[in-house]
Amino acid sequence: MTDISRAFIAQSRTLLTDSYVPRIETAIDGLSVANIWWRANEQSNSIGNLILHLEGNVRQWIISGLGGMTDVRQRQREFDGRDKIPGRELLETLRATVHQADQTLAKVDPATLAELRCIQTYDVRVMGAIYTVIEHFSMHTGQIIVLAKMFKGDLGLYDLSSGNPHPTWNGGMRGH
Repeated sequence: MTDISRAFIAQSRTLLTDSYVPRIETAIDGLSVANIWWRANEQSNSIGNLILHLEGNVRQWIISGLGGMTDVRQRQREFDGRDKIPGRELLETLRATVHQADQTLAKVDPATLAELRCIQTYDVRVMGAIYTVIEHFSMHTGQIIVLAKMFKGDLGLYDLSSGNPHPTWNGGMRGH
């Protein structure tokens, strides 16, 4: 069971650091500040809001919830923000938060995956908290990609030159 637990933690770390963040970087590279903060309507989020939201979620669930740091998240501000923060600044903050989360996950004892934690008013198991963040990050990464494609077209996330899709980033496919 410990090998499976370690593999689960390792795969979660790989997805965050080597798959999702590089996709977001590729998606917003070259986008204007106006593109990053564009909203289809008031009920929709911009790429900027989604990045702020991802950063807040990872900080709350992993760094605070599992790592014991003080939870200072103000969730609604992530959606209300219209600050026109440039993409490189958003990415720097996201990278720093994901790096800190990766360090936190590296310290998770596999034997604690079934233990309960109270995060965002929910009683969740450590494994559930990790899984929640990975699923959440994946979903919003997809939204960021769709929004970026509206402005850039094909993002070149896959190399189709061989006839088979191969990610142009590591994407958690080490050794493949």
